[in-house]
Amino acid sequence: MTLFAVWQLIFWLSILGVAYIFVGYPLLVFALSRLRPLRTNRTANTTPVSVVIVGYNEDARLPAKIANVLACDDAHLIRELIVASDGSNDGTAAVIGTVNDSRVRLIAFPERRGKPSVLNDVIPQCQSEIVVLMDARQELDRRAIGELAANFADETVGVVSGELVFRSDGDTTTVSKGIGIYWRYEKLIRKCEGRFRSVPGATGALYALRRSLFRPIPPQTILDDVVIPMQAVTAGYRCLFEPAAIAFDHISDSTTKESIRKRRTVTGAAQLIVDHPAWLLPWRNPIWFEFVSHKLTRLVSPLLLIGAGIANLLLVSHSLYAGLLMWHVAFYFSALIGWWFQRAGRRSVLFGAQLMFVALNATTVVALWDALRGRFRATWQRS
Repeated sequence: MTLFAVWQLIFWLSILGVAYIFVGYPLLVFALSRLRPLRTNRTANTTPVSVVIVGYNEDARLPAKIANVLACDDAHLIRELIVASDGSNDGTAAVIGTVNDSRVRLIAFPERRGKPSVLNDVIPQCQSEIVVLMDARQELDRRAIGELAANFADETVGVVSGELVFRSDGDTTTVSKGIGIYWRYEKLIRKCEGRFRSVPGATGALYALRRSLFRPIPPQTILDDVVIPMQAVTAGYRCLFEPAAIAFDHISDSTTKESIRKRRTVTGAAQLIVDHPAWLLPWRNPIWFEFVSHKLTRLVSPLLLIGAGIANLLLVSHSLYAGLLMWHVAFYFSALIGWWFQRAGRRSVLFGAQLMFVALNATTVVALWDALRGRFRATWQRS
């Protein structure tokens, strides 16, 4: 095989790899969800649920959040609302003391250890079999808790993820446009995975699980909303995506904030390989195909893009590859224009997706460097 042929092979394998990760797999799981859908027996829930909110220094958000949860249509099913304080040194205790509802109680931990350690201690204490986990920041739709709980009428269901819906404050920016497009794309994949077999993870802002399926997770776990659902899946249960259980959040308009969030997520995905190697084995993971295609292949996307770019440069003497190089340059230049629009505080509908794609892959490189150095931090920063 000639050197020219080797570079051709590298180029096309890289292109096909990126195409599978971002287009091929979504199309394939969409087709499978239509050809072989699994039905879920849903009925209105009549059994009590426990609600758990884990937070650090959330006294400013807790009054509105607690009021929001207790105002839900199915609030009468809430047996307890536990606020688990991870070493908070603010007024969290004072806030809980003002709540005139005996179901609301505080479990305060003296030291800040991170969300995984708090969940390990709190979930086994819950009084109900169905436990709803949520963050302090997001506002719930009035039907959210009931819609989550209705799926547990099906005995094969172990975890149910809610849907995060972004609200925009006024004019959208180039970054927020890109995030909006990416999140709609991500939710479509999750809906199809849940309809076909199971979703390899949940929306951390709102999801529910069967308490009996919970097992303690490693204290340094970054993606508890992947590890806990995968525990249920590997135990033979399903993880569903429930689009009617909505938590509202505000979309980020900052590349820096989004980069920090995505860096943590990608680092957490790399951590899954280290902490749970058995999930890489098809005979140990019932949804190996979804887990690897959705959670892990994106880690190699930057390497494939770099390989395609280098190969394209070395093949430029051929007219076909000269044309493809022009397309390469045009794509990255459009992302650069999107970055310029964002820096200038201007809105761009055309370049938001390209900027988000390039930023995602750049962040993946940084996150992989974090993972290689073992920088797995379980404590989170407020945003």
